[in-house]
Order: sequence, then C-alpha cells, then structure tokens
Amino acid sequence: MTIFTQMESQVRSYSRSWPVVFDRARGSELFDEEGNAYLDFFSGAGALNYGHNNPYLKAALIDYLSDDRVVHSLDMFTTARREFLETFRSHILEPRDLDYKVIFPGPGGANAVEAALKLARKVTGRESVVNFTNAFHGMTLGALSVTGNSMKRGGAGVPLVHATPMPYDDYFAGEYPDFLYFERLLTDMGSGLNEPAAVIVESVQGEGGINAARADWLRGLSKLCKDHGILLILDDIQMGCGRTGGFFSFEEAGITPDIICLSKSISGYGLPMALTLVRPELDIWEPGEHNGTFRGISPAFVTATEAIRRYWADDELEKATLRKGMFVEGRFNAMVAKYPEAGLTAKGRGLARGLQFTEAEQASRVCKEAFSRGLLMETSGPDDEVMKILPALTTTGEELERGLAIIEASVAAVLDPS
Repeated sequence: MTIFTQMESQVRSYSRSWPVVFDRARGSELFDEEGNAYLDFFSGAGALNYGHNNPYLKAALIDYLSDDRVVHSLDMFTTARREFLETFRSHILEPRDLDYKVIFPGPGGANAVEAALKLARKVTGRESVVNFTNAFHGMTLGALSVTGNSMKRGGAGVPLVHATPMPYDDYFAGEYPDFLYFERLLTDMGSGLNEPAAVIVESVQGEGGINAARADWLRGLSKLCKDHGILLILDDIQMGCGRTGGFFSFEEAGITPDIICLSKSISGYGLPMALTLVRPELDIWEPGEHNGTFRGISPAFVTATEAIRRYWADDELEKATLRKGMFVEGRFNAMVAKYPEAGLTAKGRGLARGLQFTEAEQASRVCKEAFSRGLLMETSGPDDEVMKILPALTTTGEELERGLAIIEASVAAVLDPS
C-alpha cells in the first residue's frame, strides 16, 4: 500500500486512470519517476494551454520570486496586479472592443462562477438561473446547482435549487427550432418558470462531452436574453484563453456577454487564478461584499502577464490553434469513416476535440490503451462516452502527429482487435 492510498481520500480520480508517480514536466510531456515520458493531451484539464513549465513564463516567475517580491496580497494594490490589469486591458479587452470590470473572486473556476451567480442575483433582484443540459460549472453548491451531471449533483447532499435546465444546442438533434421550449416558457404566464436573473452557458461544453454550440445558436441565445432582460453569463473557464482559437471562445459568434468567467489557463502556468468579468454598470458590489483570502496570488499575475504579452500581442497563436484543430478534425473524421459500424462522432472546435462512442465503455478502453502507449487523455460526457483531448496550444506538429498516431492505434485496438 502506498502513501497515496494510505493517506488520500477515495475522492481522487485521475490517479486511478494513470497509476504512475509523475516527477517532471516540460512542454507537452510528463515524466514519471522512472524516467518514462508521456505525451500530455490532457493539459491539466485545460489549465496548461502553454504547456508545462513554459520557459518564458518560468523565467518571469523565477525572476519575480528571486527578487523577494510580494507573493500574497489579498486585494491590496501591488505592482504585479497593476501590470496584469494593464496588460489584460491593452492586449485582450481593447483589441476586441470589450469593456469589463475585473473581479478576482478566489483561486479557482468555481469561485468565478459563484461570484457571477451572486452578482447576477444582486443586480436583478431575482433568484432563478437558467442553465443547459450537460453543463458543467463547478463543484461548489451554487456552481453545482447549474451543472447537469447527475453523479456530480448527487454529491451535494442537499437540494440544488433556483436553477432550471434548458436544452443545449442540438440536444434534440434539430427536431425543433432553437429555443422553442425556453421562449415559450418565458412568454407563457402559466409556465411556472420563475423570471430568471441570468442564463449561464459554455460555448463548448468540455466536461459535458465536447458539445460545440453553433455561432447562430449563441447569437440567438444572446438576443433572447436581451429581449427578456436576462443577464448572459459565459463560462469560459476551460474553453477560454485561446483553446478554441480566439482568446474568448465566443468571439466567432460576435456576442458580448454581460459576465464572463475565466480560470484554468488565465495564469498560463497552472497557478491558481480566476477572473469574473462584468459590464461596468453591473459592478454594484459594496466593498468587501464578496471577498476571500486568495484573491491576490502575485506569482499567477506575473505568469498571466507574461503569457498574454508573449502569445496575444498578435494573432499567430490563434491561427496556429485553428490550423492544428482542423488537422485533428481531419484525422478524427478519417477514424469515423474507417469504422462506420461503430457509429463514431467527431466533435469540437479548435484544440478541444472529442471522439464519441456509441458504447460508453469503449471510450474508457481507448484512453487506457493510449496510456499504455504513452499518451494521456480523458473521457467526458454524461456516460464518459467521449474520448477527449486538450493538447497544449504550443504542442508541436511532430507531437500532434505522434499523439494522433497513438490515438488511431488505440481506437484500432478497441474496435478492430484482430
């Protein structure tokens, strides 16, 4: 029995899929303590868009720490905080003609969601929030109330209230017009739907199965919210920071959410950091009304600033991500065509990609096969029926080719073992 099984809670999960002890990491590779290399198409569940120990970010971090600069500061003013805010405004918000106030809600994505829900209710004076089928927004009670997965919801231990699920894009496979049910409930005085404070949505549902909403659907949702005075919260925690191409996953739809949630890769280095962006007129907090101890982790500000300066001063990373994403899509489509009897479906946008299996256990078997060949990837979807990849955006062409070859061999081992 190891120290991990002796001391850690049964709640641990990823270590069950990858039962080795990892020791070092560089770029798109992890190394176990025996020195074996694993190509990482998991990327910290999307927290490592620029790879492990990115050398540019690491240098900035080491310089900052070596100079005895402030590490912990709650919400006090620091030079690191100022440089991040200035860089985020000049490199991300202004080029996209976006105007948001920045809330540092705490260290993780669930903190960003909780702040968004809390502020939306304060602004509107309403309680109800509309979420979508197969959504995932976090594991704290408020975030869990707008999450769709029944297993995760079941762990709450209390009723999850004040949230109403609606069908996500293509939930009914095109059988009904977009928002037919939602709009009818909003306009029918007998529907029983409480007037919503907000709608919370992901442009691409990562944990829900790599379900990518169409740009037209997102535009329709944005219009519906405006028409009915409902705030639109865009959860970009996993799909933001360039995962789908543009810095924000909703850019291609041309919408402007009222509130945006960011975390995971915003620090660029895997350090805890989260943002809740709100339109200035919605910033009605009283001082200290939403606070927490870890809202000023300066090392995360430093790496976030360097990541934005290094990768978002131009559109080269965005173009490369879209190009790599199309390459992956082509290879996934080829696997779909190769095994027509398996009923595979290729899904996703940018470098958030999935291969859906009709038999859920096949996706898990493919991931297990891939691990045995030196590749890390996970499953997603309500039944873990989707094999999901989130390669670092900095993954090289050779690494991408090597990883896809492993995936093809793993799929073949499961679907065509002869």
